[in-house]
Amino acid sequence: MPLGHIVLLSGRSIRLTELRMSSTYGGMLEGYPCKRINDLKVSYLQRQAEHAFPSMPVHLVPPSRECPDETAGAFGPVELLPSVACVGVFGSTALDPAMDGSTLVVVWFQPAPEVPAGEDVDPALRSIRWEELAQDYEL
Repeated sequence: MPLGHIVLLSGRSIRLTELRMSSTYGGMLEGYPCKRINDLKVSYLQRQAEHAFPSMPVHLVPPSRECPDETAGAFGPVELLPSVACVGVFGSTALDPAMDGSTLVVVWFQPAPEVPAGEDVDPALRSIRWEELAQDYEL
């Protein structure tokens, strides 16, 4: 049973079958959110997904970055990512009619710990180019 359904901007319906969420800045012991730290967090999350799902393609939805009006520290200006880091496994109908289905692992960030579904899904997540990124599979 899927956790949620999303209709991409292309019109393709995809199902969320697995979802891993974590706090973007949970466990941050020193420093502050800045571009350098955020770049490391984004690349680490993508590498984690590639390691967890080695036989599936992984796509990163570039996160939004907010720069609040705060005094810059030693590492530059404060830069904030959305507070929840997500890795989701999505499935859909096959790209090739001879196959059984298609799949894609997606890495993204969102503001709240909610399962993405319906019409309130971030447009960046809904704009995934499934036909270019997903991979077919056989059962």
